[in-house]
Amino acid sequence: MTAPAPGRPMAGRRVVVLGGSGFLGRHLSPAFQRAGADVLTVSRTAPMRRHPSPGVAALAMDLTGAGPDRLAAFLADAEAELVVNAAGAVWGVTQEEMHRANAELVGDLVEAMAALPRRPRLIQLGTVHEYGPGTVGGGTTESHTPAPVTPYGRAKLLATDRVLAAARSGALDGVVLRIANITGPGTPPGSLLGGLAGRLARLREAGEPNPMLELAPLRASRDFVDVRDVVDAVLAVAAAPAGLVSGQIINIGSGRATPVRGAVERLIAHSGLAVRLVEREADTARSDTEWQQLDIAKAARLLGWRPRRDLDSSLGALAAAV
Repeated sequence: MTAPAPGRPMAGRRVVVLGGSGFLGRHLSPAFQRAGADVLTVSRTAPMRRHPSPGVAALAMDLTGAGPDRLAAFLADAEAELVVNAAGAVWGVTQEEMHRANAELVGDLVEAMAALPRRPRLIQLGTVHEYGPGTVGGGTTESHTPAPVTPYGRAKLLATDRVLAAARSGALDGVVLRIANITGPGTPPGSLLGGLAGRLARLREAGEPNPMLELAPLRASRDFVDVRDVVDAVLAVAAAPAGLVSGQIINIGSGRATPVRGAVERLIAHSGLAVRLVEREADTARSDTEWQQLDIAKAARLLGWRPRRDLDSSLGALAAAV
């Protein structure tokens, strides 16, 4: 077998990115293509109208309605060697839709992949929200017992459990990345920072002097990681030996907890606007965590991965992209 060319570690490998038209998928697919992979993206929408990367094939499919048999047939026909699950639902959906997209879909996917005669690797993209409350002042390790407090976190934890059970039984070559709050160019408007970037852009266009921004309370501290660093981590897992990563949870984040108010103020600074920031009263009915900080030592040890972009440069890239 010929060794991959330098700079193209995925040369000749067939990669399927589920959720290819979403935030992460739009970054992952061209990165795999640049690494030499033969990439197929799958999403419910018509992806070819949105996809930025030539040389990446795209397929429209409702993944949540496909079922294990159809998924297995599709992956066999695609001759997939690696499947990255970047599909899911976070904002603007019911709890039932969130459960279907984030938990049941993964169950169907695991069943489908376990039935294939040639089993691809599955990289499941999980979330810091699976852990629930962190310990103020410290980083959460992969051995922490999860206690999610949001429907999204609970659904993603069910998906993680399904992948790990199959991997540890030998039915699947699967690994879960538990990812911090992702930001950077293209951050979705449903998120705090993505929505704020859009509002700032509209205020700039309106030209209103001394505009005011009213936001929910900004008292929490969060681990923010740049989307491009997440892509680097996924590529590192894709290239790692199965014996090193299969059946593992690996945290991917900055390893730091940043006050949310500080992140918001930096994004406003990048906008160049003199904005008056007002915080609403806290919603006592809302469940959330005040502190999120991931311990990322395992990613460094297993993958040689560390984040290369700081939050300020990430926020600058977000502001510039909007």
